[in-house]
Amino acid sequence: MNVTEFIELLPGLPEELALECLTRLHYSTHRVAARVCRRWRHLLHSKNFYYHRKQTGHTIKAACLVQSLPVLPGSDEAKPVGPPAYGVAVYDPVSGNWDRVDPVPEYPDGLPLFCKVTSSEGKLVVMGGWNPVSYEPVKDVFVYEFTTQQWRKGKDMPENRSFFAAGELGGRVFIAGGHDENKNALSSAWVYDVREDEWAELTRMSQGRDECEGVVIGSEFWVVSGYGTESQGDFERSAEVYELGTSQWRRVEEAWNVTQCPKSCVGVGKDGKLFCWAESDSEVRVGACGIEMGGMTFLSGSAFQGGSQGFFLVKGQNGKLERIIEVPEEFSGFVQSGCFVEI
Repeated sequence: MNVTEFIELLPGLPEELALECLTRLHYSTHRVAARVCRRWRHLLHSKNFYYHRKQTGHTIKAACLVQSLPVLPGSDEAKPVGPPAYGVAVYDPVSGNWDRVDPVPEYPDGLPLFCKVTSSEGKLVVMGGWNPVSYEPVKDVFVYEFTTQQWRKGKDMPENRSFFAAGELGGRVFIAGGHDENKNALSSAWVYDVREDEWAELTRMSQGRDECEGVVIGSEFWVVSGYGTESQGDFERSAEVYELGTSQWRRVEEAWNVTQCPKSCVGVGKDGKLFCWAESDSEVRVGACGIEMGGMTFLSGSAFQGGSQGFFLVKGQNGKLERIIEVPEEFSGFVQSGCFVEI
């Protein structure tokens, strides 16, 4: 018998009302609230509580961005040599607030280059990329829990892969394609159970797809475009779709009718067809990054090579760009990629 089951959530209040009070707590207070008692800690960290907050509309819908970090005046990096360092920025479109997540302890000076990010039940998952010092590919997986404001090390990816597709379905993270350490395009795919910290292999796609992009549409994981080992840079027009119901892939021809790399710029139109955000408006024709956030899209990019970054919200599908005016200087850097997180 667990004694904590008989401890009232809030003394003197019915359980339903006490649960409603805790549900309304902002996620940033959970770290402190979990110290009140073991029952609160168990509740606040539970999967059911997360979905209860989501169902009752008390989550925060945010865009998590892999964004270049500002160079501090007077630092040794004032004239950087090599690629910029990247960190995780968080933008809340409702409040307009910008924030930055603490660095991954194993990479205090910047995330692995070209790492992939996705979400899982309010958590941020960072996978793969290149070591920012040695440029060697890494299998690292890190999970950031917003309610505790802490990183934890996840189970490594089963294979070395770079420039792969990733997406989240039902709390699990799906990855596919990319290339190995010898630049061979991969057709393999895996699924990561974040809570159980376990990887499971999926059936292979019909072909290897390097530099592909992952998009979740309904209950399907789409792997868009990419190219084979022998056709580097010649991007496929096709896509492969993993269906949860059948656990099989199906190939969709003429899904990506664009010649450029689909990285971070795949959108889904009202008609269900894929389009390229870089072609949607001249303000974001270079380095476009679109993050669908349920009813709106966060969009960034430049009008020309070397131009300043513009940040926009797009209401609905194929809507007009609305510029985000209040962007602090330290959050004005290039956005390499990102994902939607419901915290």
